[in-house]
Amino acid sequence: MARSIWSGYINFGLVSVPVGLYSATQEHEVDFHQFQEGTSDRIRYKRVNERTGREVDYDKIVKGHDVGGGEHVIVEREELEDIAPGKSRSLEISTFVDLDEIDPIYFQKSYYLGPSDKENKSSYALLRDALKKTNRAGIAKFVMRGKEYLATIRAQGKVLVLETMYFGDEIRDPAKELGDLPAKSTAGKQLTMAADLIEAMSGEWKPSAYKDTYTERVQKLVADKRKGKEVVFNEEEPEATSSTDLVSALRASVEDARSRRTSGAAKKAAPKKKAAAKKAGARRKSTAKKPSSRRKAA
Repeated sequence: MARSIWSGYINFGLVSVPVGLYSATQEHEVDFHQFQEGTSDRIRYKRVNERTGREVDYDKIVKGHDVGGGEHVIVEREELEDIAPGKSRSLEISTFVDLDEIDPIYFQKSYYLGPSDKENKSSYALLRDALKKTNRAGIAKFVMRGKEYLATIRAQGKVLVLETMYFGDEIRDPAKELGDLPAKSTAGKQLTMAADLIEAMSGEWKPSAYKDTYTERVQKLVADKRKGKEVVFNEEEPEATSSTDLVSALRASVEDARSRRTSGAAKKAAPKKKAAAKKAGARRKSTAKKPSSRRKAA
């Protein structure tokens, strides 16, 4: 069993549920070291005093906040620890909100919350099932590794999931970041066709259907280079669709998506029909071999 990275209590009303926090995700990554080009010499990083050029031990380094004009306010590690909020290991739920109302842009990282002991599993299950029944998420704050987090607690199957979140003022204003954005579309025909394309390409959410192909290609690149194989890249970048070609591109895309959907449905139906025919054949064969129960008249 995995080891919890944080432990504490979910508090809502006068109820406290002891829980442990566990990582729910892991990323695909191919690790690389850095080398000086043309050599096998590794590149290492050191903490160096920019004035003296000498390396500085980690325990002799303090933090300084830039307040402008070349001035920094130095803050000791102990001072940061003293003002750290919420040292009570508490996940304090302040309110419950409809899960569908939360914009996914606020979510940072997912964790599992598990019951800390057998005696309190019933209170854990009660909160989980109540959240599931009401489609609500608990909004809470807690402290982990010297940092305060905003979080949602929601039910997923048999487990409670905690999502760390961005605070409202951490979400950037798209108008300020991107400048002018397109106004509402007035192209009725194009909008209808775009909606048709979305419908034609719609399907069920199946996480297992999506693979990290880039990591696989990086791994293959490393393997090929290790074997001395020549590496060839032949993928072309897409070009933007011009406004004059938009209608024809949408029409062709809708037809292609519908064709693939029909083909996919036929492939899924074929095994079922085959199994049903096989089953029916087996029944007929069984009936034919079964002896008659009727007796001849005397």
